[in-house]
Amino acid sequence: MNFELTKEQQMIKEMVRDFAENEIKPYAAEWDRTAEFPIETFKKMGELGLFGIPFPEEYGGSGGDTISYAIAVEEIGRACGGVGLSYAAAVSLGASPIYYFGTEEQKQKWLVPMAKGETFGAFGLTEPNAGSDAGGTRTRAVLYGDEYVINGEKCWITNAGYARQVIVTAVTGKDEKGKNIISAIIVPTDTPGFTINCNYDKMGVRASNTCELVLEDVRVPKENLLGDPKKGFKQFLYTLDGGRISIAALSVGIAQAAFEKALKYAKERTQFGQSISKFQAIQFKLADMAMQIELARNMVYKAAWLKDNNKPFTKEASFAKLFASEMGFRVCNQAIQIHGGYGYMKEYEVERHLRDIKLMEIGEGTSEVQRIVIARQLGC
Repeated sequence: MNFELTKEQQMIKEMVRDFAENEIKPYAAEWDRTAEFPIETFKKMGELGLFGIPFPEEYGGSGGDTISYAIAVEEIGRACGGVGLSYAAAVSLGASPIYYFGTEEQKQKWLVPMAKGETFGAFGLTEPNAGSDAGGTRTRAVLYGDEYVINGEKCWITNAGYARQVIVTAVTGKDEKGKNIISAIIVPTDTPGFTINCNYDKMGVRASNTCELVLEDVRVPKENLLGDPKKGFKQFLYTLDGGRISIAALSVGIAQAAFEKALKYAKERTQFGQSISKFQAIQFKLADMAMQIELARNMVYKAAWLKDNNKPFTKEASFAKLFASEMGFRVCNQAIQIHGGYGYMKEYEVERHLRDIKLMEIGEGTSEVQRIVIARQLGC
């Protein structure tokens, strides 16, 4: 086992941290206040090649590995949870399924511009009545001649308001056991009948774009079907496994930011004639925070390494996502506690980290779903 980053991974870490410190962190509080999606910042990230990190050069990427991508997610999330979420969703949900399951023509048409940072993509899975129960999808796609006609609704879809296309999951038929066959279809956002509303007023990750989708008799050519029509469900489960590594990395980044603020404040704040960092009660909090962040980061790297080496990683991705998100909530909560009354004020920004981290326990499969996934992987 080698726990050192490669030269390339270290370079990516330094490049992304430098960008995030200068181009994201100074504006994060304002984006949170206004719920602004910083499109110009994302364009700069595209120019840096961040959206192509885990994709081969032949598809507009840089040929990096999943660990490099996870490092980038952590560093961006450390500066702003909302920007980190939209970055992670653009790569792991918007682009990766086309790389995994798309035809060569689909990759050239849809993946290459995303990897180059020229366009956004989104992934339309969640519905008002199908959240954790993704198999309960009600959106339907019926094949008429050479076209699918799609009707349904999706909710809480990241980046849809700026996406060129959305990968939509829909029921396309029944199998021999009478169960729904769920397929994935690439739907351009300018297709007639496709309405996107971005009116959610969220608790956190407010710099991320989140939308509701309504599809009314939306027609797309049948060549927009993504992968095997009968394996759409398995395809998005694999997609979510990879996405869970992203959310775990983002959780580590948000927790790291809260920890750094708490450590700095503890050294500066004096009570009873000395800095509060000299009190054992505060020292123990900080020690636990640092330990749990490091443990979570190692879990992220292990899951990413398994994925890069084509080994099973479903269980480890759920380990990482579950532990990192719950760890992140504890760390952000303790960061506020260390700040005392000041932590409750927006000026000190730790309350933003707590609001941002909460979504990590919900999105990409709730903590409860992660425990179900892990139990099944254990053979329960």
